[in-house]
Amino acid sequence: MSNTSYDTYRENVAGRADVEDTPELVAYYKELDALKTGALWTVANKIEPWQPKSESVPVLWRYRDLRDHVLRSVELVTPEKAGRRVIYLNNPGRQDVSAAVGWLYSGLQVMHPGEAASAHAHSSSALRFIMEGSGAYTIVDGHKMTLNANDFVLTPNGTWHEHGVAAEGTTCIWQDGLDIPLVNAMEAGFYAVHPDLQQAVTHPVDDMPAIWGGKGLRPHEGNWSKPYSPLYKYEWAPTYEALARHSKVTDGSPFDGVLMHYVNPVTGGPVMPTIGASMQLLRPGEATKAHRHTGSFIYQVAKGSGYSVINGQRFDWTERDIFCVPSWAFHEHANASASDDAVLFCFNDLPVMHSLGLYREQALAENGGHQVVL
Repeated sequence: MSNTSYDTYRENVAGRADVEDTPELVAYYKELDALKTGALWTVANKIEPWQPKSESVPVLWRYRDLRDHVLRSVELVTPEKAGRRVIYLNNPGRQDVSAAVGWLYSGLQVMHPGEAASAHAHSSSALRFIMEGSGAYTIVDGHKMTLNANDFVLTPNGTWHEHGVAAEGTTCIWQDGLDIPLVNAMEAGFYAVHPDLQQAVTHPVDDMPAIWGGKGLRPHEGNWSKPYSPLYKYEWAPTYEALARHSKVTDGSPFDGVLMHYVNPVTGGPVMPTIGASMQLLRPGEATKAHRHTGSFIYQVAKGSGYSVINGQRFDWTERDIFCVPSWAFHEHANASASDDAVLFCFNDLPVMHSLGLYREQALAENGGHQVVL
């Protein structure tokens, strides 16, 4: 005999579903089950929560713990067999969709000098943030970008792209960030392998940053109508310089320090329709106040060391560590150094939140704006 309960989510609150199971109702629900239907009041409070309830949990992935395992994969599989030799970050609350947080995927990819992965295209938007090594490159629709540590490169939705390391380079590791879980949730995922496995480089090397990377300048012949940034590569040196200069003339955000967003130079908007990215600087000894907002965030430490408190849990981080902040989780950051900057790279799904009108933000009002560490 079945003891299925249908009143698990009832709430004794005016305006919310509060229907108690009875033998007659249970029999009725089972009849609905047989017709592949159900009574809304049995699930309404579950599917319409009072506020976001993320299935993701805050996680810190320490680079010193991961690096040897990432490098060992070189001995175990080839890029040809693996497609992409990646160790992905698997949030305990999102293992069913292989997400690092929310609807965002992240992984660490490694390649030896002279290796090249096959060219492919997919519906997901993607980015790479270089963690270590020299000689890395990415080719996007015939445009080749050379990459160094802390450089950030786009491989947008639908573009042919491939990655490799020059023969004269060194072993390279970078973080991949994609919206694979989101695209799959929308049931819109396509994947294609280039018919020649590699694509030809049809433009001068690093042409897109040369054309579109001028400070406050737009090229006269710059016609671009695609929904993502034509810049493709965002270099670390000018990014850090911009942050450092900005930090001298601003108090910054009480929640994020000196925060700057990577933008599409044509529109001023996010770099891709579904993924945004930013870099933020925490001055020596700076500790931000806590806030929370909709949207999922993956941080990588580009410089320095410090800690973040996420939903009352403290995570100490140093260079190349990665951590995530789930949607609607209170979070604050602190620079542990009294003499040096700390810099955090971040990618997120804020373009989706803003496009759909779902962005909300709230500051922590208690305890001077700082969380109590549990």
